Parts: sequence; structure tokens; C-alpha cells
Amino acid sequence: MTTAQGVPMADDQNWLKAGARGPSLLEDHIAREKIFHFDHERIPERVVHARGYGVHGHFELTRAIPEYSSAAIFNEEGVKTPTFTRFSTVAGNKGSPDLARDVRGFATKFYTKEGNWDLVGNNIPVFFIQDAIKFPDLIHAAKPAPDRGFPQAQTAHDNFWDFVSLTPESMNMIMWIMSDRTIPRSFRFMEGFGVHTFRLVNEKGEAHFVKFHWKPKLGVQSVVWNEALKINGADPDFHRRDMWDAIEMGDYPQWDLGIQVFDEKFADEFEFDVLDATKIVPEEQVPVEIIGTLTLDANVDNFFAETEQVAFCTQNIVPGIDFTEDPLLQGRNFSYLDTQLKRLGSPNFTHIPINAPKCPVRHFQQDGHMAMSNPKGRANYEPNSWDGPMDDNREPRGPRACPMRGFTSYEAPVESPKIRVRSETFADHYSQARQFYISQTPVEQTHMANALTFELSKVERMDIRERMIGHLRHIDDDLAKEVADGIGLEKLPEKVPVARKPITDLPESPALSILKNSPKSFKGRKLGIYIAEGGDAKIVRALIKAAKDEGSVTEIIAPHVAGAKLSDGKMLEADEKIDGGPSVVYDAVAIVMGEDAAKNFAKDKPSIDFVNDAFAHAKFIAYVPEVMPLLEGAGVADRMDDGFVNVSGGGDAAQGFIKTCRKLRHWDREAVKKD
Repeated sequence: MTTAQGVPMADDQNWLKAGARGPSLLEDHIAREKIFHFDHERIPERVVHARGYGVHGHFELTRAIPEYSSAAIFNEEGVKTPTFTRFSTVAGNKGSPDLARDVRGFATKFYTKEGNWDLVGNNIPVFFIQDAIKFPDLIHAAKPAPDRGFPQAQTAHDNFWDFVSLTPESMNMIMWIMSDRTIPRSFRFMEGFGVHTFRLVNEKGEAHFVKFHWKPKLGVQSVVWNEALKINGADPDFHRRDMWDAIEMGDYPQWDLGIQVFDEKFADEFEFDVLDATKIVPEEQVPVEIIGTLTLDANVDNFFAETEQVAFCTQNIVPGIDFTEDPLLQGRNFSYLDTQLKRLGSPNFTHIPINAPKCPVRHFQQDGHMAMSNPKGRANYEPNSWDGPMDDNREPRGPRACPMRGFTSYEAPVESPKIRVRSETFADHYSQARQFYISQTPVEQTHMANALTFELSKVERMDIRERMIGHLRHIDDDLAKEVADGIGLEKLPEKVPVARKPITDLPESPALSILKNSPKSFKGRKLGIYIAEGGDAKIVRALIKAAKDEGSVTEIIAPHVAGAKLSDGKMLEADEKIDGGPSVVYDAVAIVMGEDAAKNFAKDKPSIDFVNDAFAHAKFIAYVPEVMPLLEGAGVADRMDDGFVNVSGGGDAAQGFIKTCRKLRHWDREAVKKD
């Protein structure tokens, strides 16, 4: 291999660093050339995270932490800091559907009194790679193939699995992306993570390591794969519509900001390297401390001006927050700023209102494309003597650096040879992948096995499939066998060689499971009520009231969008026509209609699909006896289980149904592996 200048390359795997665990060096012309080219490959759409959705809000600190950080945002309890948060998928283009199986970006810009702080993370706490020099390779492998331009917004293809099967460090992330975390029910029901280990620095100059967490107030929830496919067909804007509607209704989504704080001693004794972005620090070892709440309360006025032009940079930090030597973070700090120049066209992208700090800005930088304002006066350099002292009659002196208040980097010691290597402390690629897998419930483990089977079934080359199974054997042999059987391998492949022997006795981490941390509430969810002629009006009203009391919303579905005449002789207007309001877009469903109507729709394909999908996706189904002909027509009448609730009793029955819905799914309906 050579550089674009034709210079032979000795290593394409590691950024030049000051020591194996030292900071990445800007002088690495090979890595910079590679990242530079990658950052400028697409215009004007983002190279990654192209499909995004932004919302305004504020962050309120509920617990000051001066013992950890001098940052004003962490030391003024009750103060509301304006924010702008952008959620996104990673691999797809701007026109791709919302429910692609993909990592979700979770980036928040805090407009603090000391400047902008960007917490640029994902809904998954780890990443595929350890060194930023591999980021172009990862994204190229996941994006549509350059010769054919497909597939779009998916990883079920040869290029992706070829790359990750040759990149063992990806195995922990593979477990996460094959879980239901990558098909979230809503942005509102996602966790968020800063991914990297950062530093907090207090007034005394003392530093602690920190990892940032966003915990949704409504809990975490995902859909199932078949449901995701159908939602993409029914409403490719499902996530953004859900967020828009919630905010317009005043049902403002909230997240708690939590921090995991630990010192050098813990880092030295921890089983893994805290600078390795493919690893987590389990919450059972370092609990998450909640320090504040993010509330999203305003939709944008203009999608392009705000959501599309917002520029997040990991390098945007404020005094009291600092970087670590994490090589992926170090590369991101270089890459993100470079990317904005190409995408937004000028170094003055901070003049765009959505990117502009809300605190005073003072410097000597002037001119350039898109300069909306320039400093006044003759001097555009520093030091200068044009502005006199405050006690004469001339203008006040220009801005000057202030050692007492300005940003200072933590004095981490660095004294190592310049080398291009990967630290040996980064060499364990399977232990936490196994820990994640064994921490899931049987339902979640089944979903992961099914996802791996589906993805590898789309891979055409057998050697890639076998190599991937060889990795899975280090994680869990039963999982490897299940996937091998699923894709029809006659023989279980040998385990791939490892750089370091995995730790097989790490304890389960319940915090890693979605279902073990169910919210036990139906708040924020949506009930779809399918009505038709003769439906009991009292029952429909009782369901609507019960849902409202719970903090959830209802939509009425009918054979015609005009609605249906209920038992009281009154027409109830519908929100959706049955073939435009499939059950996949609801968290639970109810069917209330007269017997004659049920007989009429027993052979109606949209009505049958409404019932069948709700049943197949393990949703709770409220019904009245009059609808049995429809349930029989859908073929579920003889399979009715505890997930079906008869609400003919009226108000109490409706309240009981909503309480049942707090479980979110009736997972007993799924065939899963047993403990």
C-alpha cells in the first residue's frame, strides 16, 4: 500500500502515538491523509449520520459536582442550559427509512456560559474500532458497495461482514448491533452514551475519568425485526413523526444525565483498558450517578437551517472537561472539525445561528466565506497595542487570554517513543462480547441469534460466514451452533486465533438488558383502537380514558377515515383508515365493533393483517366477544392467550387492560431458547 503521494505504507492499522497508550500525534501524515480524503468524499450530505432529526431543549443540573469538575454547567444547580439534540441513523442516506437496523446517533450541543460543549455519542456505549485510522474502512464496508451503489442502510451484505470478521475488535459491538438496541421503538425510548472515557477536572487541577450516560425517563423499548420491516413500509418517517407529535402535544421527552466517575487506581485495576472504545465499564462496578435532566420541548422552525446545518464536534469542550488518550476520540477530534469545512463550506460555520454560542465571543479571527460579523478595530492579530488601558479615554483593550478563567489541558504525563502500534491492553476482543450476550434474557438472546442468522444469510461467500461463526465460538458456543444451523453449515468452523485468551467468567451485567429493565409503565406509548359499525361506545370511551390516565395516547382506526357509527348512534371520527393504520405502528391494540361488522371484515386483508401482526409481534390485544368472527378469520381465535384481554366489562376492564400493557409485550407468545 502507498499514500496518495505514492509513499509506501508500513502500517494501515494504527495512528502514530506517543507510546502504546499515549496521545495520537498530529504529525501522522498517513492517517491525516486517509481521514482527510474520507471527510471530503460526500457533499453536502453528511458522510455518516445523514438521516437525522433535531430538537431544541434545555438541561437542568440537579446535583452539583465541584469535587469532580470546575465546569459552570456542573456547578449551578437549577440553572437551565439551552441545548440542541440531534438523533440519527449512521449508515443510511437522508432518504433511508427510520427503522433500519443501525446504531443511532445521540448528539447534544450545550450552549453553556463558558462556550459550547458537544456530547457526541450513540445509543450504544461501545464502537466497532479502537483506532480512528480504521474509521474510513468501517464506513466504506458498511455503506453501499462502490461498484453497484447498494445495499442501502443495512449491514446484511458481504462487504460489512468481510470487514468485521477480519476485525476481531468489532466483536463486542457486533453483539450490541445484533441486539434489539439497533431497532428502537422511538428516539424517546433510547439510552445515549458518550462512548469514550473523558476526564473531569476540578478547580484544584485534579482529574477523574468519566463516562457519560443518558437514561430516558420513559424507559428503553425496541421493536422486533419483522415489525421494523413493516413499519418502514407503512411509515418510513416513524421515529421523526413520533418525536414531532410528542413535542407538539406537550409530552416532552426527558433523559437523566448520568456519570460514571473513577480514578487512576480503578483504571489500573480494571480488567480492560478504559481508553479502549470497544469496552464498557459495567454499571455494577461503577454505578451511574444522576446529575441532571435533559428536556426536549421545542421542534425546529426550519429543518435545513437547524437540523441539517448543526455541526457537532467532539473537540468542543469547556473548562472542567478534558480528553483522554483514547485513540478513537483523538482521531474524531481531528476529523469532525475537518468535516464541517467541507460540508458547510467555511471555517465560519460557527456564525450559523444553530452553531453560534449563546455566550459572548471575543477573538481576532476575521474574514472568510460566510463571515457574518467581524471584530471592530484595526488589529486582527495578537499581541497588539492599539487598544489602550481602561483608565484612558480610548476604547477598552481587545480580548486577551486569561490563565485564571481560560481552558487549560490536564497535565497528563507523556514521555514515550513515537510508535505505530496497538496497546497490548486493547487485545481482548471477546470477553465483554460474551458478558453482553449472557446478560440478556432468553427472548433477547433469541432475537440476537435470529439477527445474526438473517444477516449472514445475505452474505454470499461461505468463507466469510464461516469466519464469523469462528468468532462467535469465543463468545458462546451455543450461539455459534444456533447461527451455524440457521444458515445451514454442515460442520461448525474452528475458532479463529485470538490475540489474548478471553475471560469466560465475567459476571452477568443486568444493566445491559432492555427487558430486565422494563419501565413497567405504558406512559408515552400509543394504543390503536380499531372500530367499526355497532362498536360499543362506552367501551371505546373507557379505553380512551384509561390510556389518557396512564399518560399514553390513542388513535382511532376505522374502515373509512370518516370514522364509524358506534352503538350510541354517533359517528366517531377516525385518525387512520385501516389500510393506513396497521397495528405495527401501535404499542398495543383494541378491537371494538359489532358482530355484523366483524363478520364483514373477517375476510378483509387489512383487517386480518391488523390482527395477525399484533399477535405475531407479541402485542397485547383488547377485544369484545362480538369481534370473534374477525379473530377466527385471522386464524388466532384458537391461539388466544393471556395477551388477549376481554374489555366488555367497561371502565374497570379498560383500566385493567392498560395495566396489562405496562409489560409492553406478551413475550410468552414467542418461541425462545430456555435457560
